[in-house]
Amino acid sequence: MNDATHPSLLLDQQLCFALYAASRSMTAAYRPLLDELGLTYPQYLTMLVLWEQDGLTVRELGQRLQLDSGTLTPLLKRLQQAALISRERRRSDEREVEICLTPEGRALREPAKAVPACMASRLCLSHEDMQRLRDELKQLAAQLSPPQAWLPPRTQT
Repeated sequence: MNDATHPSLLLDQQLCFALYAASRSMTAAYRPLLDELGLTYPQYLTMLVLWEQDGLTVRELGQRLQLDSGTLTPLLKRLQQAALISRERRRSDEREVEICLTPEGRALREPAKAVPACMASRLCLSHEDMQRLRDELKQLAAQLSPPQAWLPPRTQT
């Protein structure tokens, strides 16, 4: 067998590619449901966090979503322009910006309740299988963090 056909270098043998393709497919499956809510997938995830705990700082929200402020700030600006959130400096510490749901943002929670059930139906997985898969993916993500810890040393060329 030559190096060009070595099994470890075949695209379809790569776990990373399977995860990448599944992630893209999952996001695409959400798109029509979220279009009805006027949200993108990252905006939906942001709203999920805020429906769970309103009044987080940008830093806290970024930690929950695993996003840096450079990615999160434009997303929050669009949600604010859509009148779903407000962004205000905290009175206790003006260095921190607090993100709060507006009445419109809170009201969007009700129609959004249908999204998980629609996705569960689309996935054709039992509740137990979905929980198991989610838990395995969370475990995989935890094992890969922080990413620098497992990198092999660079070789000199």
